[in-house]
This record gives sequence, C-alpha cells and structure tokens, in this order.
Amino acid sequence: MAEQQKYTQRTTRMATASSIGDIDGRKAPRDTVFEAAVLGALMLEKDAYTTVCDILKPECFYEPNYQKIYEAIQTLGINQRPIDVLSVTQQLRLNGTLDEVGGPVAVVNLSTAVNSAANVEYHARIVAQKYLARELIAFASNIQNKAFDESNDVDDLLQEAEGRLFEISQRNVKRDVVQIDPVVDQALRQIEAAANRTSGLSGLETGFHELDKLTSGWQNSDLIIVAARPAMGKTAFVLSMAKNMAVNYNIPVAIFSLEMSNLQLVNRLISNVCEIEGGKIKSGALDSLEWEKLSSRSKQLNGVPLYVDDTASLSVFELRTKARRLVREHNVKMIIIDYLQLMNASGMKFGSREQEVSMISRSIKQLAKELNIPIIALSQLSRAIESRGDNKRPQLSDLRESGAIEQDADIVCFIHRPEYYIHADTDASGKDIRGLAEFIVAKHRSGKVDDVQMRFRAPFARFENWSTDIASGMAVQGSRLNQQLADGNAPIPQNDPLSGGSADISPAAPGESVPF
Repeated sequence: MAEQQKYTQRTTRMATASSIGDIDGRKAPRDTVFEAAVLGALMLEKDAYTTVCDILKPECFYEPNYQKIYEAIQTLGINQRPIDVLSVTQQLRLNGTLDEVGGPVAVVNLSTAVNSAANVEYHARIVAQKYLARELIAFASNIQNKAFDESNDVDDLLQEAEGRLFEISQRNVKRDVVQIDPVVDQALRQIEAAANRTSGLSGLETGFHELDKLTSGWQNSDLIIVAARPAMGKTAFVLSMAKNMAVNYNIPVAIFSLEMSNLQLVNRLISNVCEIEGGKIKSGALDSLEWEKLSSRSKQLNGVPLYVDDTASLSVFELRTKARRLVREHNVKMIIIDYLQLMNASGMKFGSREQEVSMISRSIKQLAKELNIPIIALSQLSRAIESRGDNKRPQLSDLRESGAIEQDADIVCFIHRPEYYIHADTDASGKDIRGLAEFIVAKHRSGKVDDVQMRFRAPFARFENWSTDIASGMAVQGSRLNQQLADGNAPIPQNDPLSGGSADISPAAPGESVPF
C-alpha cells in the first residue's frame, strides 16, 4: 500500500509538472527560442499570422508570458487588425497583461530578435510539436495515476483514455493543399473504370437496381444516412442490401448492430434468404418443406464475407479501432451502423445530447474519409411525422436529435411504407400499395434526389426490387406455387420470380469470415 501511495504521488507530480516544469529531473519538451522567433516574426510580416493561425493556439507556448502575447496577436488577427509592435502593445494594455509580460520593452525585444518571417511556418510547427509532446506526457501520467486507483472502473478508464488520445491526435491531423492535376487524373481514371464495368456504376452495387442507377452505387468516403420511424424496416433494408452485396457480389461488408444481438440478426438474415417467416425461425415450428428450404438456401451464407459486431453501447472510439482492423484484416468495403443514436462518445463531456450526436456524426464522416469506404448509419426520426395529418412522408427536418446529421451526410435517405399508415390495399388515387416501400433520397451531395420504389415482404423482413411484371403476376404465380408446394409436386424453386432476381444466386466463393 505504501508503495502504491508513493507511486501515486509521483505520477500526480509528473502530471502537474509536465505542463509547468521539469519532470523528475528531465526537462519538459519545449523550445522557447523558437517560441520567441515565431512571436517576433508575427509582428514583422503582416500576412504571417494567416500562415500559423491554424497551427498554433496560446497554450502551445511553454512560456506563460509568450502565451499572453500570442493571445493579443490572436485577438488582432481575428478582428482583422494590423499586427505590429504598437498594435500588440496596445492590445496587451487592453487585456490588462502588458506589465505581466515585461512591458513595451519585452515586445520590442521580440520583434528585433528576428530579421524576417520567412521561416515562421517551420518554426510554428516545432512549437506545436513540443506542445503535443507535453500533452502526451500529461495524458500518460494521468492515466497511470488513475490505473493505480482501484476504485476506478477499468472499462471506463479505457474509454476515457481512448477519448483523450483521440482528441490529442486530432490536433495533429492536417492536410496540405494539392495542385489539381493529380486529382484530375484520378477522377479520369475513375470514370474510365466505371465505363469498363458492365454495370456502369462507379461505386458499390447494392442489388437494388433503381437505387444503383440513382447513386451510381455507394461511393467511397460517403456517409449515407438511412432514416425512418420504428417498424418501417430500416434493419430489414440494410440486411437485404448486405445479403445482396456479400452473397451476390462477394463484397465484404461489416454490420455493427447496437440494437440486436448477433443471433437475432442472423435469424433475420436466415428468414430473408430462406423465405421462412421470422416467427417460425424463432420457434422452430417448420414443416418438412420449410426444413428443406432452410437446409438448401442457408448454404448461401457459408463463407460469405459478412462480419457482425453486437457491442451494445458502441463508442465512436471503439468503432474507429474495430473498423480499421476490419479494413486491414478482412478488406471490408462497406460498414453499416444500426443505429446512430445508440452510439456514445464516452470519455468526452458535452453540454447536451445534441452536441454528443453531432460529434458522433462528424466522427463517422471523418472515419469514412480516412478509410475511403462508404459508411451507412441508420437513424431514428422524430415523432413530428405522426402529428402531420395525412402527410406522413418524412423530411430532412425530422432527423432526430441533431441537425448535424443532415449537414455531415453525403446522402440522406428515408424509408416510407404508405400501407403502414393507410391500412388499406390502395391509396386515395386507387394505386395498389400492398408491399410498396418508397426509398426517398432527400439529400444527394453528388447527384439528384428522387424516390425509388421497392417491395417489402414483411413475413421475411426482406426488401426487393420493385417490378411491374412481378407486381401484376404476384397473386397468380404465388397461388400456383403454393398449391404445387402443398401437393408436393414442386421442388424448392431456384428461379423464384417473387424473389426480386435474387433466387438465381450461386453461393459466393468461400472467404475468410468471423463466426456470426
């Protein structure tokens, strides 16, 4: 116990010393010569501040007096006022800190210590790197201290550590501007590659033909929001899509299910593939023909590159870690999150849930760009739809908890099933709406917005392509097939016209996968 207290006192001393002084005889990372050079250069060259304003903030300076001087320079820069010895001195006087930094003489000495601002960006980056090193030392010392305190929950400590480390790392993420020529070449190569594909799509094919035409497939680095009210079929849609992509096209897909367990998710997937009602899958009350269907069709799922994770309260930091591993180890091409509002940003503090959801949404978009894959996040809609009279079609303002979701997303889609609200076979115009699902693309950053009609088969929680031929012949073909099955005269259909074109699927080549 005495040893632990001694260690705790030492790490506490380190955590404090890392920001204000030496640590156990070792100097905290800093270079006050470069700090002075940066401040002097800022007062010599009128455009120097615009070069370093994105690199430095006051706390980057180790010397407290230099922090106060940079605060004055920052205030002048924000207000677009001239930055020179006189204006900085006047601003320090207004801030009440002129005497603290050593008076006008100290400011003049800084400006005369350098001859030009030619190297100000290089010097500023050195100052910023020293600051990040001090932050890492303080962070590590603090975590060590808390880890030795047995009253702290280790899982909470891991979340806090990951969140804090993420904050520090984000400060150092900068992308330089590039001349447009290589980007033009890349765009032209992408267009040529799309033209050479038989599908004519530039992105990932979903198996929903009209949707693929509208979007040209899901595009790399895009954040796609699929939103709907409860019971509209959000999970059913992404499962149908994931099945199409993994089974039909052998595209590796990962699903993070925060609402359902792996087993529940796979039971729904089996119902979708085998066309057996979900209730029967759960109860096991299958007749002989259904057992045959289960045995034959479930083989389509063997070895497919479909990965699932059912962590109940997934944080954005866990998602980032797991997503990177999935892309690196399994070459995952798309990630699905079910659903966004169940995620958290533990380890970080927010004034409201709306701010937390905004941070989550922004982080997922950043992750899509970093991994260069599309990420689909499901989202709940507010209850405002239910109180809108006859017009139940969702709109962008219905996105729940944060307008940042709409802002961050490249594509925002809604699922709307008219029969859910009308409780009839036809709408007011006499149109048959049985099984009709409208997939509404309400925002499309790189293309047009439109509605796509799909068919929803509720017993199997399955979305399919909408086809007028199928729609007109469904009742006749369905009754004929059911009669044949009842008589025992029909084999399990391999080209079922009711399957929306998915029954002719041959199992994908076995690939590396994790257990469902």
